[in-house]
Amino acid sequence: MLKSLEINNFALIDRAELNFESGFTVITGETGSGKSILLNALGLILGERADFNVIGPDSDKSYVEALFLVDSKKFEDFFKENDLDFSSELILRREIQRSGKSRAFVNDTPVGLNILKELTSHLLHIHSQYNTVELRDVTFQLELLDTLAGLNNERANYIRFYSDYRQSKSELEKWKQEFQLLSQKLDYDQFQLEELLKLELDKHNYDQIESELMRFSKSEELVAALHAISDHFYGEAQMDVHLKNSLSSLEKLVGIDNAIDELKNRLHAVRLELKDIASEADQIVGNFESNPKQIDHLTHLLDDYQRVLRKHQLNNQDDLKHLKNELAGKNENISDLEQKITQKENSIEKLESELHQVAMDLHKKRITASSGISNVIKEILGELKLKETELEFSLNQASHLQKDGVTEIQMLFSANAGLGKVPIEKAASGGELSRVMLALQKLLSEKKTLPTILFDEIDTGVSGDVAQKIGVLLQKMGTNCQLIAISHLPQVAARSNTHLKVEKEKSGARTLSKVMKLNEVERVEEIARLLSGEIISPAAIENARALMN
Repeated sequence: MLKSLEINNFALIDRAELNFESGFTVITGETGSGKSILLNALGLILGERADFNVIGPDSDKSYVEALFLVDSKKFEDFFKENDLDFSSELILRREIQRSGKSRAFVNDTPVGLNILKELTSHLLHIHSQYNTVELRDVTFQLELLDTLAGLNNERANYIRFYSDYRQSKSELEKWKQEFQLLSQKLDYDQFQLEELLKLELDKHNYDQIESELMRFSKSEELVAALHAISDHFYGEAQMDVHLKNSLSSLEKLVGIDNAIDELKNRLHAVRLELKDIASEADQIVGNFESNPKQIDHLTHLLDDYQRVLRKHQLNNQDDLKHLKNELAGKNENISDLEQKITQKENSIEKLESELHQVAMDLHKKRITASSGISNVIKEILGELKLKETELEFSLNQASHLQKDGVTEIQMLFSANAGLGKVPIEKAASGGELSRVMLALQKLLSEKKTLPTILFDEIDTGVSGDVAQKIGVLLQKMGTNCQLIAISHLPQVAARSNTHLKVEKEKSGARTLSKVMKLNEVERVEEIARLLSGEIISPAAIENARALMN
C-alpha cells in the first residue's frame, strides 16, 4: 500500500508530505486548488515522462518520493532479476532538473524508467473517467474474465505450457533455417568431398609419386650411365680383363715381399667390388624399363592432386586430409540436424495436441462461468442506477492457439432495455463506462489482492442517489484494497475512512497549494461545503453529518 508521498518544489507545491492509511481515502478541494498536481506527481512515480515546466522557483530541481509497504514474496523475483536490494518499505524517488535531466531511484539505487514502470504497475493504478481504454482491450477483458471466474491458475498453467510450445517452435524454426543454409552448400560440399575421395589420400603418397615421376623423367640419362658402368667393366675397355691379368702377374710373386702380397689382395678386392657394381648396374637397368601406362597413370594422379591443392590454397597432403574430414563431418552434421528436426516436429505435434486440449478445457470453463459473472455485474450496475444495463462476454473458439488460449472474447453492452448488445466501446457513454469499470474493480477487489487504486473524479456527471451508491461501492472496495478517490461529491466524501483536502493559500507574492488531513469537525465542514458551496448553512452541516452517519 502507499504509505506516504513527499512532493518538493513541484508546480504550486513548495513542500508537501501526505500520509495515507489503508481503506478508503478521499481527496477534495475546489476546482483549480491543485488536485491535478497530486496526480502529476504520482505520474512521475509511475514512470511517466517529465514535464520540466512544473519545476518550482525555489531551486533548479523538483523531486517526488513515495513510500510503499510491499509483500516480500510478491516482489522477491523482480528485485533479484534487476539486482535491487529488497525492503518491505519500498522508497521510490523521481528527480527532474531544470537542465532537462531526469533520474529515478528504487531504494536509493538508480534505475531506468522501464524498471520503474514495471514495478509501479504492480503498486498503483490510476483510473479516471476518461481512462477506460482497458475495457476495449481484449487481453484485459480475458484476464478480467479469468480472474472473476477463478481461473487464474488454469490460465497461468496454459501460458507456461504455451511458452514452452512457442520456445520449441522457435528452436525448430532456427534449426530449419540452419538446415536450409547447410543444404544450399551441400551440393558444392559434396562435390568437393567426392573430388577429395577420388584422390585416395589414405592410399597414395603423393610426395613419393612425385619423386617416382621425377626419376622416370631422367630415365634415359640413368640407363646410359648404368650401361656405361657395365661397358667399361665388361666391354671394349676390358677393365675386368686388365684387372685379371694384373692379378695373375702378382700371384706369381706371392711370398717374395709382404707389400706385394698386400697389393695383390687389395687389387683382388677392387676387382670383386667393380664386378659387383657392374652386375648391380645391369640389374637396375633391367628393373628400370620404361612403363608408359604407369607413368601416364601417376602423372594424372599427381596433376589432380596438385590442382586440388591449388584450388583450396593448401600446402600438402595432410591439409587435404583435414579438409576431407571436415567436409565429411558437415555431411554428418546435416544428417544429425535433419534427424533432430524430425524428432522436434514430432515432439511439437504431440505438444500442440496436448496444449490444444488444455486450451479447450479452459475455453469451456470460461463459457460456463461467463453468464454467472455477467449476472453479478448486472446486479452491481443496478445498484449504480443502470438497472436496464446488460453486459455480456461473447466467447468464440479461435482457429488457432493464442497466447491466452483459443478464446476470442468481446464484451457486449446494452444500456437500455430493448436495445441489442454491441461492443462496449461503441455503446457506452463516459459515465456508463466509469460505472462499469467501478463494478468490475469492485469484483476484482474481492477476487485478488489489488494494488493501490486511485480514482480521479470517476464520479463526474452523477449526483443524487447514483452518487450515494458510488460512495457505498467505494467504501466496500476500501475494505479489500487501499482506495484513493479524488471527488467533488459529498456522498462519496462522506463514505471515506480518511479525508484529505487540497486548497490554495497566498504566501507573499505567490499562490501555493497545500494538502491537509481533516479531523472529524473539519470533515463535516468540507462535506457541507460540497453540499452548499462557499456559504455553509446550519442545514448543510446537519446534512453533512447525516451523510457521514
